[in-house]
Amino acid sequence: MTALDPTATDRPVAVPFAEALAVWVRVGLLSFGGAAGQIAMLHTIIVEEKKWLDEKRFLHALNYCTLLPGPEAQQLATYIGWLLHGVRGGLTAGLLFVLPGALIVLAMSMLYVTARGLPVVDGIFFGIKAAVLVIVVQAVIKMAKRVGDAPVLKAIMAGSLFAILLFQVPYPLIVLAAAGLGALLLPPPEEAAPPARPAPGRYAALLGNTLVWGAVWWAPVALAALLLGPGHILTQIGIFFSQLAVVTFGGAYALLVWLAQAAVEQKGWVTAVEMADGLGLAETKPGPTILVTQFVGFLAAFRAPDPFSPMVAAILGAAVTTWVTFAPSFLFIFAGAPFVEDLRHNRLLAGALKGITAAVVGVILYLAIWFGLHVFFGAVGSFAFGPVRVPTFDPLALDWKAAALAVIAFVLAFRLKLGLLPLIAVMAALGVAVKLTLG
Repeated sequence: MTALDPTATDRPVAVPFAEALAVWVRVGLLSFGGAAGQIAMLHTIIVEEKKWLDEKRFLHALNYCTLLPGPEAQQLATYIGWLLHGVRGGLTAGLLFVLPGALIVLAMSMLYVTARGLPVVDGIFFGIKAAVLVIVVQAVIKMAKRVGDAPVLKAIMAGSLFAILLFQVPYPLIVLAAAGLGALLLPPPEEAAPPARPAPGRYAALLGNTLVWGAVWWAPVALAALLLGPGHILTQIGIFFSQLAVVTFGGAYALLVWLAQAAVEQKGWVTAVEMADGLGLAETKPGPTILVTQFVGFLAAFRAPDPFSPMVAAILGAAVTTWVTFAPSFLFIFAGAPFVEDLRHNRLLAGALKGITAAVVGVILYLAIWFGLHVFFGAVGSFAFGPVRVPTFDPLALDWKAAALAVIAFVLAFRLKLGLLPLIAVMAALGVAVKLTLG
């Protein structure tokens, strides 16, 4: 039996669970290339190679996941696993999609805090920063192409950039405002139609699944609060990244904007340069890029370890962060997916999602500016004029070695069309060479 919607006519084929398990292990180990590459790989394996779903059913599943906050490629794998083998299949697919990358990020985070100061390690991260700047710019370009030419969308893009750059408006408020503007001002899509009537029993299933998976999501946070107190770093990490998980429309790069605002500028858990290092780590391993959150949680707990040792606290911080980052995805799929198809062609929802997409382009452009200033100039200040705060920097503080590596990275990516992983490998090697020769 599968968990497929009984009203659908294009059911997946019957698949032995052992065969599916082998495929999900393969997917977890090979899921490089960001969300776009991971979705393409899932399509190749599930639709073209295995023929477990047809094109229409795969696109339906993808449409479900693009409407949800969080890592859409991991949610797509979870949803396909759910279609094939119910909750057992969804858990297997979703967990295996994340686990290999999470273990790699944990190992690299441990290396990061124990081996910094060695020229080779410092050089690797120095070179990766240049690649990260290119990656973020590429994300802006790709997202911008998806937005469309409507004046309202262009205004939302520009307004989002200036709202966060000049007025430090919190990212969640930008998302809400963009959704409202998109819903009210954008014309309805051609395929807009009244939502379908929900199948009998769906509301009871929604309530039950929400309670169960909500408890799963919040259990480690509640345990940390009970044993260590509400002010402990593990509790604070759990609450913060749980909030982050429900507004991560637009992928990991949009999420980094709120991380930059909160984890760097407000909480002081990590520095801007460490954020760039974390994104570089997240891009070099399989699995979702959003695993950069695990790196931030690791460092935050490492620096406030009581009553644990720093490394034990850091591992616990990484585990809590990863848990609350991905547990909501299972709630959204198991509890909410049956309703998403009913809403997919709703006019207001379609407009809201377009508005959010436009806002995400603006905030990712801000992220590129923010990363660039901190990587090239180190300390970045601000000039206040009423409610406006303009970023400032000292031109004489330019790190010419970082700037030179960034120029090389842009040439390799945009002129020579070097792929993501080769780009990171080349820049890491160049970073080591710079540190060993020039210091």
